[in-house]
Amino acid sequence: MLAADPGTTIARIAAEAGVDRRTVYRRFASRDELLTAIHQARVTAIEAAVEDARLREAPVPVALHRYVENIIEVNRTWPVDLTHMLADDAVRGRRDAVIDEVDTFLRRAVDEGVLRGDLPEGWAGELLPQLMHLVSRRMPELGAGQAADVVVDTLLHGLGTGRTAASPV
Repeated sequence: MLAADPGTTIARIAAEAGVDRRTVYRRFASRDELLTAIHQARVTAIEAAVEDARLREAPVPVALHRYVENIIEVNRTWPVDLTHMLADDAVRGRRDAVIDEVDTFLRRAVDEGVLRGDLPEGWAGELLPQLMHLVSRRMPELGAGQAADVVVDTLLHGLGTGRTAASPV
């Protein structure tokens, strides 16, 4: 509800959950406390997704697909505004640690020749989250595995065919 309308009231959230708003306020003293709990849950899910992908030891293509599939699930389960999420220093620190882990993995992918090394430094790290976000939101009809197939194929093979158009005569 908060992803669809950040201004959603606690009363509406409580009604959707089938509880009284006093029940929500017993658990969360304020709206900010509720948002912090949501953001922490999202980061915890991201950390679990990264751990499950085995980015350090699994073969790069396997780890990449597993990571992407897991993050698509997280994006769909916890579709929160990242700008607000990153306002919390503790949450931002945990997220930054995950980004470092993924960046290390992407450097390994370059070192092992799975990703091109001739692109600007950090390009894959910038592109990958954008692709995952896009497929999470714009292709809801695809299951997480199929959506991961699209992202991984796009990352590894791009959109081109390898051919160039014939030049006009």
